[in-house]
Amino acid sequence: MTKIKEPSAFLSILPLALLVLLLVATVRTFGSDSLAGASQVTLLAAAAVCVLIGMVFLKVPWSRFERSITDNIASVSSAVVILLLIGAMSGAWMVSGVVPTLIYYGVQVIHPDIFLVSSCVISALVSVMTGSSWTTVATIGIALMGIGQAQGFSDGWIAGSIISGAYFGDKISPLSDTTVLASGSVDVPLFKHIRYMVITTVPSMAVALLVFTVAGLVYDTAGAQQTEVFTSAIQSRFYVTPWLLLVPLLTGFMIARRLPPVITLFLSTLLAVVFAVLFQSDSLVELSGGSIFKGAMQSVYGSTSLPTTNAMLTELVSTRGMAGMMSTIWLIVCAMCFGGAMKAGGMVGGITRVFVRMVHSRVSLVGSTVGTGLMLNLAIADQYLCILLTGNMFKYIYDKRGYERRLLSRTVEDSVTVTSVLVPWNTCGMTQSAVLGVSTFTYLPYCVFNLVSPLMSIVVAALGYKIFRTDNVPSSDEAV
Repeated sequence: MTKIKEPSAFLSILPLALLVLLLVATVRTFGSDSLAGASQVTLLAAAAVCVLIGMVFLKVPWSRFERSITDNIASVSSAVVILLLIGAMSGAWMVSGVVPTLIYYGVQVIHPDIFLVSSCVISALVSVMTGSSWTTVATIGIALMGIGQAQGFSDGWIAGSIISGAYFGDKISPLSDTTVLASGSVDVPLFKHIRYMVITTVPSMAVALLVFTVAGLVYDTAGAQQTEVFTSAIQSRFYVTPWLLLVPLLTGFMIARRLPPVITLFLSTLLAVVFAVLFQSDSLVELSGGSIFKGAMQSVYGSTSLPTTNAMLTELVSTRGMAGMMSTIWLIVCAMCFGGAMKAGGMVGGITRVFVRMVHSRVSLVGSTVGTGLMLNLAIADQYLCILLTGNMFKYIYDKRGYERRLLSRTVEDSVTVTSVLVPWNTCGMTQSAVLGVSTFTYLPYCVFNLVSPLMSIVVAALGYKIFRTDNVPSSDEAV
């Protein structure tokens, strides 16, 4: 049997560098249409380069690539189902009048000067209670997008504040699967992990809230007149009633009861369809050309467009349903092909070895962990795999260097969990971009919390604040 070789640092980074270059060229060429197929082809092309390098230069058999790619795709099967249900729920919530009602009341309650910071705080609270950034963005996030657009904010600022808050909650909530995974994978008690994360997470959130507060005060918004036009357009198109708020309230109750996400999303969609029949029957008839049942079904699975007296509102209430998620699902499958090829070819390990060799002190140890987490987010495109791989690759290094593993679990969350949404071909980046209708590159500069968190992890390590050592190792880095 031919011995499989380990790839050099150059061969390991080559497919990733090629992918980035191709994606930059794709986005520049196709713009917002790049997700319609060009980006998927780019990912498959990069995966093909991985396979070529692995089979020709490293003697990796095709069966290994095939098995790794298949396992990778299987690992996101539940996420694909959730994506389809999010598309269904988004369409049903919009056509039923749930989201327009939330927008109608929200623009009257939230003052434009404090909208961005309020949006961040509201998203954070919902995410802490639900433990899910995906659920937060798909529910309250969509409503906040409408409120912000009505008040004249740019899509980047609105999405950035929503995502910052949602990922703060996802990171700090004991109900979050990423929080449980990051702590459990390196054998750190959950609440010990959460308490230790506060040291970097709260300062990062404080910076984000300060930026959103200042931005809200200096941003030139549309003013009260535009808000009145928006609310008037909502009233003329939808039947607005507080009864519609029962849908998000009951959805929140199901989340609080910790029902599985698939069940929660399905029941929330079904409930919204019932309310659409009760309160928006005219709109359902208009959508289908005469049948309430057909209109209800179309709101769940297909594209809908309800004309209003306001062009911005018309665009906002247009939905794509489950069918609108197909490009994202296609992209996820292609991203998993690339990640599987990188893993099977040993490129992931090659990239990691580059960072491990740079470990000489406490700061370089944390910095290498952050860098590895970021590189894996780019290469593998799935935050769960990245959390597991980063934790498992570094836990024995932290043990050898004499640092408690909670430093590792915190650094993994600071680098992997919050940056996954910033990568256009990562499952998180693709999902949030599709749900909010804002491209990843548009909201990336405004996700203050997500950008600051990895840097804060390195800063705290440099300061040495609350960095604990194991009992059998000297306290100074020089002694290691």
